[in-house]
Amino acid sequence: MFSWMKKNDSQRNQVFNSVVDGLRKLYFKTLKPLEEAYLFNDFHSPAMSDPDFVAKPMVLLVGQYSTGKTTFIRYLLEREFPGIRIGPEPTTDSFIAVMHGDNEQVIPGNALIVDPSKPFRTLSSFGNAFLNRFCCSELPSPVLESISIVDTPGILSGEKQSVSRGYDFTGILKWFAERCDRIILLFDAHKLDISDEFQRGIEVLRDYDDKIRIVLNKADMVTTQQLMRVYGALMWSLGKVINTPEVARVFIGSFWNQPLQIDENRKLFEYEANDLFNDIQTLPRNAALRKLNDFIKRARLAKVHAFVIAELKNQMPAVFGKDKKKEQLLKNLADVYMKIQKEHNISPGDFPPVLKFKEQLRKYDFSKFHPLRLKLIESLDRMLANDIPRLMGMIPAEADSSYGDQASVKGGAFAVSHSTNNPFASGACQGLALGAETDNWVVEEFKEEYDGIFQSLGPKGGKINGAVAKREMIKSKLQNTVLGKIWTLSDIDRDGQLDKDEFALAMYLIKVKLDDDDDLPDELPIHLIPPSKRVKNGMDD
Repeated sequence: MFSWMKKNDSQRNQVFNSVVDGLRKLYFKTLKPLEEAYLFNDFHSPAMSDPDFVAKPMVLLVGQYSTGKTTFIRYLLEREFPGIRIGPEPTTDSFIAVMHGDNEQVIPGNALIVDPSKPFRTLSSFGNAFLNRFCCSELPSPVLESISIVDTPGILSGEKQSVSRGYDFTGILKWFAERCDRIILLFDAHKLDISDEFQRGIEVLRDYDDKIRIVLNKADMVTTQQLMRVYGALMWSLGKVINTPEVARVFIGSFWNQPLQIDENRKLFEYEANDLFNDIQTLPRNAALRKLNDFIKRARLAKVHAFVIAELKNQMPAVFGKDKKKEQLLKNLADVYMKIQKEHNISPGDFPPVLKFKEQLRKYDFSKFHPLRLKLIESLDRMLANDIPRLMGMIPAEADSSYGDQASVKGGAFAVSHSTNNPFASGACQGLALGAETDNWVVEEFKEEYDGIFQSLGPKGGKINGAVAKREMIKSKLQNTVLGKIWTLSDIDRDGQLDKDEFALAMYLIKVKLDDDDDLPDELPIHLIPPSKRVKNGMDD
């Protein structure tokens, strides 16, 4: 006689193999029926499918043309990808999903949306005009084993904005923003104006501001003083579009593989690049948490949407005056929100924007909406109260499991971060400490280069005096206090001159200071003393 109770208990305590598996089961069992009953997918977001739950973390690149979006992808991958086009004018006129594949190929949009392994099926609703401008670039890359990257068309400015794209550009941006893990807005240091189309795009992305990272690219083409002004101008421009009390995080650098044009901010660029890479590298580890967070937001919105649709249905007359009542309800939609808010104790922030929702409602017959189905609402409430906390409890365990071994982006531009002996790795023991556990002279690998410079300075008696050495050393643009300490460490004989080995040591210390900004030692460790000087100081080679 209590079989119905056992059935409910078994449904509530269903087994989840993982966070992603749990979200998929909860969506199809509980959330999707509610969405279908109240036309949620027509108003807010297309229905989800299996690939949406298992897809790799996605990085969306957005920016005006010629800000370096495509070059940024090549910089991360450290190789070109099929379909790549780079130039000063709008060369990327398509949405390109750069994903991992065993072979290099470009899959066109119409074929891509029917691929059951790709999370793009619901993009079919945007029509052929978009699908002809959408493709997937597949290639074998260690970076793409952990993440996927979406390159977007360069956002137009000036008169170019008047040319219609033929598809809902901002709607597609919103589709990708909802499903991606990180949104990177790229700005050119020489082009900070935010066009009307760019502003509309940013306003769409503003609902996902926790995913947004801002990159000021090509910053090596301006001086430090100019960079300060550019940064201030960028913050002023963004402040007019992104209406948040917090200051947006801006990563400053030059994200391509060419030498810096002006290298006076080299150290800043290195720190900024490391911070940005670290942020991207955390995406696989945090993917389950991001999916869970987005799922909760979707469920809360679907619940509010159901209340609004049911209330509109409830207030419609049975026979006469439907059109008049519809206009009245649309005019007083804010009052409808207020009524639902008080009756069901819902936060005002959970409701969709009034103006946008009003425009969407105009094409519907309110009398054909479904009334409130309490069983669907109660089922959703149970899911949020019981099942979602269970999934949240599984996240730390997944991070510590074998899944966590793959929870970092590797390869490409990220390879250095995983090296334990690369002197350019972030936080590695570099320069002065390199070779500390060996007697080998670490300067030896650069000796031939430094000997050539030494000979070009015209040594006399095998040495150069202080004046000659100073002219060469100040080319580093290091401060005199630093160069003075380098001279003291390098002039081992204390004769006011540098021989070939001492000069090589001085140049190496300059290189270490420029590259790594390590503190100079008070005394030379064994691995920095030239072998020829160790004998003179009573040391064994």
